[in-house]
Formats: sequence, structure tokens, C-alpha cells
Amino acid sequence: MPFPVLFKLGLMALLAVRYRLKFIALIGCIILALLAVTFAAGKIYQHLDRDPDRGAIGIEDGALGESYSTPIYLDQGWEPADTLWYYNTTQGSALLPYDLFIALEQADSDTLFRDDHNMDRYRYLPQKPTFFNPDGLPVGFARENYKGKDYMGFTCAACHTGQINYKGKAIRIDGGPAMADMTGFLAGLEKALVAARDEAPKQERVVERALALDNDYRTPREVIDDLDRWAEQIRTYNTVNHSHVDYGYARLDAFGRIYNRVLQHVLNRDQLAKLLLRATGPTGDLLLTRAEVEQVLEGVDPTLIDDEAFNRIVTRLQSSESGLPGLSQRDMLRLRNQIFNEPNAPVSYPFLWDITHSDYVQWNGLANNAELGPLGRNVGEVIGVFAKLDWEVKEPGFSLSGYLTGQKNKRERIAFESSIDLVNLQRLEAHLGHLESPQWPEEILGAIDRERAARGQRLYARYCQSCHQVVQPDAWDRLVVAKMTDIEQLGTDPAAARNGVEYKGQAGNFKNTYQKTAVGPLVLEETAPVVQILTSVTKGAVSTPDADKNPLRRGLDWLYTLGLSLFENDIEYSVKAGNYRPDTTARPYDSLLAYKGRSLNGIWATAPYLHNGSVPTLYDLLLPKKREGDPEEGEYRPDHFQVGSREFDPIKVGFKTEGYEGFRFTSGRRGDGNGGHEYAAGRTPQPNGEVLPALSAEQRMDLLEYLKTL
Repeated sequence: MPFPVLFKLGLMALLAVRYRLKFIALIGCIILALLAVTFAAGKIYQHLDRDPDRGAIGIEDGALGESYSTPIYLDQGWEPADTLWYYNTTQGSALLPYDLFIALEQADSDTLFRDDHNMDRYRYLPQKPTFFNPDGLPVGFARENYKGKDYMGFTCAACHTGQINYKGKAIRIDGGPAMADMTGFLAGLEKALVAARDEAPKQERVVERALALDNDYRTPREVIDDLDRWAEQIRTYNTVNHSHVDYGYARLDAFGRIYNRVLQHVLNRDQLAKLLLRATGPTGDLLLTRAEVEQVLEGVDPTLIDDEAFNRIVTRLQSSESGLPGLSQRDMLRLRNQIFNEPNAPVSYPFLWDITHSDYVQWNGLANNAELGPLGRNVGEVIGVFAKLDWEVKEPGFSLSGYLTGQKNKRERIAFESSIDLVNLQRLEAHLGHLESPQWPEEILGAIDRERAARGQRLYARYCQSCHQVVQPDAWDRLVVAKMTDIEQLGTDPAAARNGVEYKGQAGNFKNTYQKTAVGPLVLEETAPVVQILTSVTKGAVSTPDADKNPLRRGLDWLYTLGLSLFENDIEYSVKAGNYRPDTTARPYDSLLAYKGRSLNGIWATAPYLHNGSVPTLYDLLLPKKREGDPEEGEYRPDHFQVGSREFDPIKVGFKTEGYEGFRFTSGRRGDGNGGHEYAAGRTPQPNGEVLPALSAEQRMDLLEYLKTL
């Protein structure tokens, strides 16, 4: 255990002795010893997987015409064991029964769904079997055990591990943004499950493979039942989270999807019935009659609606059997909009180095990183990546989660039992504290022109540094201050920021509870901002010990987690920096209508750019967006480009944007805008209001050369 934590816990025990609180001192010492043993055992376990290649493998004839040799790693402060622990440490994600995923075939062939080339098609990074990953699943796919059953789930690494290819060589970037297409992966997974459920020969092969694993399944019927159950669950998830904005590679509306999962799990039967009865079609007619709603909800528990009950409801809504409504996909989306919100503001996966040294995180600065803030942030993330949420309504009586979530005066309270692994979330956060930004590998990508970079540094100080501070990447005491800029001033696409603040939903059991905001307590109404409901839910999950451990271990692990979160975190509460709208009692979330500028260490390895991935290279980011009246012969940001290739362009600093069939990004729609942040083009005012002159072509190259050095 880190010395400061041991010192503080030991000091508490000594103080208890000093004031003759012998029993408390004894208990404190026992807890201290047990926590120290737990920490030491965890550290030993973290270093058991020492594969020198970190499990990485090369690919021949991969997706989008790519082939590359076994990836190499840059010095980012991690040894091979550190990387492999990060890749394979579960956080509580339970997307699918593990054996089912291992046995599943692709929808249109008998090749396994987890085949390396299929995973590469979704731009997940294939791996060979290692100690922590015996089945050779891709980076960020891990085995989770919850209540005696194994699941396949995502780890942090699935979305936060990058790769750059250049002339046949590959460089893995730990903590970098992934190129992953999660929506495409989930659509493919749904098709594979449906095919295995409905096609007899395929079903026989999947059943045979699953039973041969001799793990969770004992009979063919168990496998077949799970095929049906999980096909419906993934289908329901994809329906609820359908968006008219295509994400493509390297983007995900994570917040929109987290919001929807939270809303689903705080609803009860009566509240859902009210919402179903309000839904209307294109002509204003009600989509459902009262009789249809009653039949759809028949047998549903009157308290919270779990995943399986929700799947049954969705299936009944689409069924044309006697008395059921038989809604079309279009009508289902109208119904979705009555209950949930469309996740239509995809953003790039952020890079993770320096995250533990940052005062505020998330693109809109939502998460304060002080005290238990990182734990709450990570709990929200796991909710979004398929934690099993076994929330239920409990009878009156004191509970810490009930007290902290404002439910102390409610007749009933939600208990937040789930698969979320608080211990691992804390360990992962501490682990990321040692991750450093990658340095430009001159031996692979070419030497940096130091004279040009020196000129670029002066330009950076004038054009960039007011929002993007320069931080020594390996300084143990570095503090990364988020400089917030109002969306109107910055001019970039506002969809993600506005959705985060303006999306609302049913408060469920949080109706009429007092919730804290930066400007004072707020009473949640029946329809409430989802951002506040999410905050309440994460408090409940953080204050609920892991459900599937024995009582002693559950309590000790929980104390260990909270102790490290409080004592090991050096970030303190502070006022946000930058130019943004202040929160007021009338509009308590207005400060979130902004985007964050942070240190640009390692920025060269994080394409595409802007918060929504709408600009492919750093060179393009220094150009203006073409607007009506601009001369045709000028240089402008591209409104169309291909995304998906990992082939690197060291001149423009970004990925290849043409010459292959990837995802075609098209700017223009809300969520896909590529304007704003045009400081180098002389169009966006500096924080002090000054508009600097546009950089010349030569100056842009100077600035670009300096950005490579960060």
C-alpha cells in the first residue's frame, strides 16, 4: 500500500490509543493489517503476466487492406506486466455469458465471431493467449465472474488503447483512443446470436462448443435458452440506442447510452405505463391503447424493471400476436423517444494519460476529480459498458446508499446491488497514475526538425497555451488544469454539451428527493435532468459494497477502496478555470455547456481531432472550415473523409483519409459539425477576446512540428 495511505491509517490508530480508545485502536490495527495484506497480494497478482510482447500479434490481410508485424510499445512508464494487467482487469462489465461468446459463430459463416480478423474488422486489437487472457481475446475483452457465472465484458482498454501503423510497423499506444466501432460490433453480435438461435445447424455447433467448455452449461437447453435471452437483450439495447447519426470508427456517444441505461433501471411499472400511454404517432394518434399497455406489462413486477422484464416488454411491443400492438421499427423509435433520449452526439474516445493528474475530466468537464470523484466517474462508465444492475426496491430502514442518494425519507428505497467491481476500479485509477504520454518515435516516424519546432513553440505560446498548458509529462506532481470554453465562444459542434445538460427523463424513486448541485440543493421533479439522476445513481453504487463476496471480504474491500480513493488522491476541489457560463439556481448545469482544453502531451497519437472526431489530422485542425463566401482556391478542413485506417501520416499528423473503404465521415449534421476552434485560421477569439491573424502555410508547419514534441 502506498506509504501516505499507510501513514494516515496508522496515525488514526495511534490517535485512538492516545485517547485510550483501545477497542477502536485494536479494530483499526486489524483493519490496517488486513488492508495492507490485501494490497500486497493485489500487487503480486498484477505482475503475474509478463509476456514480453504484451500479448500483441501482427495481422496479415487485415481489414481495410492493412497488414502489420507484431506491434511494438513506446516507453510510457509501464512494464509488460502493467500493460497486460490493464488490458485484462475486469471492472464489472457483463455483456454476454463467457462460454456463449467463446462458442458463437459469425452470422454468415461457421467462423467464430471472436476470430482475430473479425475483431480486426471492428478495429479491436487482436491478442495471443497469455496468463490473464488464456483464450486470446482482443485488447479490452475480459472474463468477469458475477454470482457464480462467467461473462465476457469490456475493460477500460477496449476503448482506450490505440495503435499506429507505418510502413508495415505497428505501435501500440497504451491509454490512447481506440479506433473501435462498438455500434458495428454490437449490431454484428446481435445478428450472430439471432442466427445461432434460429438456424438449426449453426445452433448445434454453438451448443456443442459451449458444452465442451465444461464450465457454466450442463445441458443443450441451457445454451439454447441463453441464445434466445441474450439475442433479445442485445437487440433491445440496440433498439433503445439507435441513432440517426452514424458513429463509425473511433467514436461513441457514451454519455447518451449511459443516460439510457440509468433511465431504464430507475423506472417502475406504473411510471412506464404512463409513458407508454403518452406515446404518439406521426399524426398525433396514440400508439398504444390502455388494453395493449396492460397486456404488454402483464406479469411485470410493480417495482423496478430488470433487463429480462424489459426485454419481454420490448418483444411484446413488436409482436403481432392477439391483443399485442405489433409496432414497426419506426414506431418503436417514437416510443423510445418518449422514454429515453436519442444518443446522437458521438465523441472521440479520450486519451487517458494524465487523467489522474487532472482537476476536471470528460469533454464537458462534468466530473470533478477530487476525493471520490474518480470512483464515481468510473462507476458511471461501467454502467455504460453493460454492468449487471440488480437494483431492487427495499423496505424502509437505514442504508448508506439510501442516505447518500437522498432517499432517506422515501417510503421505499432503491438498493444498488450490481456487478460493478469497486476494488478494481480504484486499482485501475491508481495504475493510470503511472502512465505517461507517448513520445514521437523519430526512428520510425522521422526526425523532428528542431529549428522549425522552436519557431512553432513561440507560435504555440501565443495561439494555444492560454487553453492548453504545457506540462512535463513525467513530473510526479504535475497538475493538469482543464480550461473550459463556452460552446458559443468555441464554435465547435454543441450537440454533446447540450445533450448532457438538456436531456431529461423519469426520476423514478428519486422524485421529490433533495439532490446537491454546485449552487445548492435541488428537488427532483417527476421529469428531471438525467445528469442529476446519473449523479445520484453513481453515489448509490459507490456506497454499495460488492454484492457477490462474503460479508467480511465485502466490508474490508469496500473500506480499502474508499480509503485509497480518499487518501491517495491528491486532487482537491477547485473552481473551474476558463470562460464559461456560471451555474445559477435557475440553471444549475450551465457550466457544462462548454468544452475542455487540456495539456496536449501525446496529441500526435490521438487522431481524429476535436471532441467529435470531425477533423482527421492536426494539419487540418489548423485550417478554417469552408463557409459560404470563402474563396474556392483556399485550404479548408475536409467535409468528407474516410475513417478506420490505422496507417499514419507523419506529415499532416493523423491517419490515412482516402484510398480505402472505411467509414465515410460527412460533416454537416448536428453532432458531426467540424467548425469552431479556428484560432490558427484567425477566426476564433482568444480567451481575452483578441482574434489573432491567420497563420501562413509556413507557420502552420512550424506549429505542427512543435506539436510532435509534446
